[in-house]
Amino acid sequence: MTLIQESCIYRLCLALAAVYEDSGLHRILAALGRWCNRQIDESAVLRPLCREGVVSRAWEGSLLCRLLTALVNLPGWLLRRLYEALPLTFEDSFFARLAFAMGEETAVAQSWLIMLLWIIPFSRWNNAYSLMGFTLLLVLFYAGSMGRADFRLDIAAVGFYPVVLLGAAFLGVALSYAPSLSLRFLFYHVSAALCVLVTVSAVRSTEDLKRLLSGGAVCVLVSSLYGVYQRIQGVEVNRSYVDLKVNAGMPGRVESFFDNANTFCEVLLLLLPLVAALILCSKHLYSRLMAGGILIVGAAAAGMTYSRASWVGLACAMAVFVFLWRPRLIPLFAALCVLCIPILPDTIWNRILTIGNFSDSSTLNRIPTLLAALEMIRSRPLRGIGLGAVVPKTYAADWNLYHANFPYVHSHNFYLEVWLQTGLLGVVSFVGALLWNIKQAARTVRRCTPSAARTITCAAASALCGAMVCGLADYLWHYPRVMVIFWFVFAVALAGVKVCRKEATERV
Repeated sequence: MTLIQESCIYRLCLALAAVYEDSGLHRILAALGRWCNRQIDESAVLRPLCREGVVSRAWEGSLLCRLLTALVNLPGWLLRRLYEALPLTFEDSFFARLAFAMGEETAVAQSWLIMLLWIIPFSRWNNAYSLMGFTLLLVLFYAGSMGRADFRLDIAAVGFYPVVLLGAAFLGVALSYAPSLSLRFLFYHVSAALCVLVTVSAVRSTEDLKRLLSGGAVCVLVSSLYGVYQRIQGVEVNRSYVDLKVNAGMPGRVESFFDNANTFCEVLLLLLPLVAALILCSKHLYSRLMAGGILIVGAAAAGMTYSRASWVGLACAMAVFVFLWRPRLIPLFAALCVLCIPILPDTIWNRILTIGNFSDSSTLNRIPTLLAALEMIRSRPLRGIGLGAVVPKTYAADWNLYHANFPYVHSHNFYLEVWLQTGLLGVVSFVGALLWNIKQAARTVRRCTPSAARTITCAAASALCGAMVCGLADYLWHYPRVMVIFWFVFAVALAGVKVCRKEATERV
């Protein structure tokens, strides 16, 4: 650490930063940022979009919220009553006090859990691991609530739309074209719901948020290093994923241990903004350097996946992150993006140019899947086909809705796939949940002072924006592990808002 601080490069960076702070460019960018904020505050179009909605305001005091809060906290309430009836018995027990202490640190346990779960290779992965892991975290949380009366699951912070979406998933099984095939997929949604509930309830401070980000950073590091290793070893070109006529000279696409290059890049899309936030909010130089190294390796691995939809999503996520974190840096960010174009490898640049090119078979082949998905939605617009990837495939085959030479996998569109699986209620609540979360995060970060929690909230919200853009051309929940990672990022944004508001209240 001392060597770095005494180096010429470190002193040069400090000098350049001081010069920039006093420069006319800094004053211009700051003025531009203030102008943008005024336009948002005074805009007749954006002002209604930025204020809190009626549903959001009414949710916490609603009968449904209070009923669900009482229901999910019932085990903890019963355990607390038992503790109050036999206080000396539990206080004298070493194991009881250990369980209480561990329960209060559920966020720490979760950081270790995601660190371990998300680096399991696809060949050894079982989707039951997520359900078992987050169920154990819930049990641990209940142990903590036995020792503390104020340690309760927070349904109000989860929000109305995510709760409705979980209900739509249950209806997706009940109203499914093949209920027996849909039942298995319901457990994936339950795993995701437990992830959101435990994360939002267990996180109480900025340090908890940082620990969760560190767990995600380990996933990025391990998976990206393995992806780079695959590139060094050489990856065979899969002709079912790459049209060699349009993408001549493009090497094989790395997939790390996620079985699919698109899936791997979707994981990076969701987690890389959190790694970027970890750089900005770390207190020590060595931790910033470590996070910076992870970001560089992760970005390199994302490039090696040659996943176009995720690339566009990452670009959107970066732009939103800069806009939420420091709006005045948008011109500088745009200039850096332009300067990066000449140094892009030819294979990546050529791959970008194939976006929207219908001479590319992978783009052209999506048309039959989209037509089949639209036909399924038209046939059952309200109730949907049923939960899971298997039921739409079965329905399309039974009713002869899909006509192509390659098998039907999914619709390659996030919103259409949620609609055809869970019906109109599902897609409305899904879009509502994302927009509500992003809007809540954006409103909070604009009104709170700079802090680590604010930076993390910006990163999580930007990752969700990137996922929404990527979802226009791909279905991110095809692999249940990615579904849990998606909802983990969703929960981090909610927890970040919660911590920001808590810090603002404490300052007052």
